[in-house]
Amino acid sequence: MEYRELGRTGWKVSEISFGSWAIGGTWGNVDDDESIAALHRSLDLGVNFFDTADVYGDGRSERLLARLRKERSEKFYVATKAGRRLDPHTAAGYNRQNLTAFVDRSLKNLQTDALDLLQLHCPPTEVYYMPEVFGILDDLVKAGKLRFYGVSVEKVEEALKAIEYPGVQSVQIIFNIFRQRPADLFFGEAQRRGVGILARVPLASGLLTGKLKHDSKFAADDHRSFNRHGESFDRGETFSGLDYETGLQAVEALRPLVPAGQTLTQLALRWILMFPAVTCAIPGAKRPQQAQENIEAAGLQPLSDATMKAINEIYYQTVRPLVHNYW
Repeated sequence: MEYRELGRTGWKVSEISFGSWAIGGTWGNVDDDESIAALHRSLDLGVNFFDTADVYGDGRSERLLARLRKERSEKFYVATKAGRRLDPHTAAGYNRQNLTAFVDRSLKNLQTDALDLLQLHCPPTEVYYMPEVFGILDDLVKAGKLRFYGVSVEKVEEALKAIEYPGVQSVQIIFNIFRQRPADLFFGEAQRRGVGILARVPLASGLLTGKLKHDSKFAADDHRSFNRHGESFDRGETFSGLDYETGLQAVEALRPLVPAGQTLTQLALRWILMFPAVTCAIPGAKRPQQAQENIEAAGLQPLSDATMKAINEIYYQTVRPLVHNYW
């Protein structure tokens, strides 16, 4: 495992880290024993950064990470998120009372005195133009409830606005073979300001594992069955906003590019690590073997120039017209 600097925190975090959405909920059936085994396997293989949120299983994944801390002696970092508990989810809800309550609840779930990293959880765009919200986060740092804070965004515009605030240490943004726009402008600006980048949805909701088929079935509580058109939250969260059938077509074009002895999952993760601005990718895993497959991507050889060019051509021909200008 290799490690990269996260913003100006002084932390060095694993290039392949662990996204905890899947072990919380809205990804079909999940077993807590398998989930904790996947977390242990990740620590065994050098992962030291785990991303979660207060709404993943209504705190379920936060509580699993608290359990992991009890069962292991190694130091690791936990980033959580706040804001999506708001109903309705409006900019006005990002006030001192609500944010403090969300933080206190996460502190309880994680059984800790201070959150390592709190991220605003894809708030409405308006929030990024409300300096008072970031002032509240500064106050929570001063109060000792947060060590650092960052944001999780839907759009590049939001990411660029967020890093104008000096306290923002990290930006979590969808970045994968099917969502390449962040690399155009944002990555350079983030590097210039010393802001870490967490590449979320790195496998495009499973499309880039190559394991999904035309007739794949998803459970009723799996967002891949109920949010394909943004019915419950931003459609870009599901299959990276790409039409499912088009996504499968693009996956078939990518298959010949997978190096011998590797998987499409590993190609997709290794592609992300080719960008020095990225601090880490945060793929999810519900089972130990999934976690191991993800993590092994960190030790693979860099992709060749020819492979990077071929991936880019697939993106430009099949994917870019459908997603690039929306997020």
